[in-house]
Amino acid sequence: MTREFLNINDFVVLVEEARTDEVTVDSCFFDEPVIAVAFYGSGNVELSVEYGDKKKAYDYSKGLALSFYADDKVQFTHIVSANKPLECLLIATSPKNLKKLPNEEGELFSQLLGQLVNPSDHYVEGPKFYMTPEMQSIVTQVFSNSYSGKTKMMFFRSQMMALLSHFFGQLALVDNGMIKKSERDKLYEAKEILSSNLDNPPSLTELSLQIGLNSFKLKKEFKSLFGVPVFKYLQNERLSKAHDLLRNDEATVQEAAWHVGYDSLSSFSNAFSKKYGFRPSEIRR
Repeated sequence: MTREFLNINDFVVLVEEARTDEVTVDSCFFDEPVIAVAFYGSGNVELSVEYGDKKKAYDYSKGLALSFYADDKVQFTHIVSANKPLECLLIATSPKNLKKLPNEEGELFSQLLGQLVNPSDHYVEGPKFYMTPEMQSIVTQVFSNSYSGKTKMMFFRSQMMALLSHFFGQLALVDNGMIKKSERDKLYEAKEILSSNLDNPPSLTELSLQIGLNSFKLKKEFKSLFGVPVFKYLQNERLSKAHDLLRNDEATVQEAAWHVGYDSLSSFSNAFSKKYGFRPSEIRR
């Protein structure tokens, strides 16, 4: 488990990463009340939140952006395993600091996360949704960067502001009611089905039947909510999973390609090169 705290303006940034061969349980608290947004990277760690006799569980965390208010009575627990590593990037601020935030950022928190600014309990869940490809790209860069010292702080400052901008932009889209909540839930289900079946995904027709949303709405609203068409998302997920396997030395190039559903090594290599700018064999050098 690695845990790093960074102070950027009036935000505290927590970067947590853990990979293990055995099931590991890690719990933490906040010393003071915070308003925070947690972004979960390529792992799919289990998260539980406990306060008093109440408990919330998040079983599918991969790609999740979760906003919340929490005070010092709340315990956060991650269950990490070989198949469910942890990559969590958390951006938090104290409610008393909202007026100090630059560039009217405090107003954004108050307008779009009002239930967190005026909490009704020790833990209040705010809006949550799965990240767009742009947000996922930023999180991936954060966990794969090799900067240090002042350069690292400069990099983190730019990435945190970009990530919050994307978060609030997507939140505004959701709040404008462009997609009904019942349909958003079905789109989230479609996303989870694709993510869980990278090597053998359903066809568009099969996916449409599974979630109970017609193909036209599925294609149109999936792109509106997640920023990419259905099978572009699937391709991004496949390549992201393959990137993780290669980066962590868990598979050869051929094995990574097979694991995410590519029968042709040349097709996999070309798609990987187009997305990342280098061939899959070069990631291990």
